Amino acid sequence: MTRTIGLIGGMSWESSAEYYRLLNEEVRRRRGGHHCAPSLLLTLDFAEIKAMQRAGDWENAGRRLAQAARTLEQGGARMILLCTNTMHRVAEAIEAEITVPFVHIVDATAARITEAGHTTVGLLGTRFTMEMDFYRSRMREHGVRVIVPGESDRTLVHDVIYQELTQGRVKDSSRDAYRRIIAGLAGQGAEAVILGCTEITLLIGADDSPIPIFDSTRIHVEHAVDLALGDRSRCSP
Repeated sequence: MTRTIGLIGGMSWESSAEYYRLLNEEVRRRRGGHHCAPSLLLTLDFAEIKAMQRAGDWENAGRRLAQAARTLEQGGARMILLCTNTMHRVAEAIEAEITVPFVHIVDATAARITEAGHTTVGLLGTRFTMEMDFYRSRMREHGVRVIVPGESDRTLVHDVIYQELTQGRVKDSSRDAYRRIIAGLAGQGAEAVILGCTEITLLIGADDSPIPIFDSTRIHVEHAVDLALGDRSRCSP
């Protein structure tokens, strides 16, 4: 029996749509036929969350996301996924308010990186993800060292996410810029690179990088499906 997956989405809805698509494709790939992933999606208003991010009001953001998680659990979700890397900044607030598992995107991604034998990786994401310690410190717990681009490139990566990808715009010029930045991370010693924002998968793929790419969105989804289907052979985090 497949466990129902609860998705906290809307940050942005573009990446949430990718979560929904990937979840159902992965379940069909594994089970065949007309199987799909039993799921509940609660879409938040990203404008409200973005305003809290800009104000540094992580406490209220945590309460808002915890409320969403409780609603999903009450609706029958047997696990919770937060469809964004940045808002894992408030993961502890969410976990404190639910009784079902919270599937942490960093744990799933780090497990896949260590399985591949990498210890130093580059990270692309929002400024919050690249500069705050919540992401890097959790990676360190798994034995993974994270390096990030320089200041001007962090600004570029962040701006592309908020001004383009979360608005549904995918530009070749931005893809070229990301390729340059990834090559720079490789030059600094990164053995692989994490797409640490759920929208970046809309812009960058394996062919755009000289080093292996770890797409946090897809990895998060695949681990959730492992749990939902009871595939214990892959449930390592």
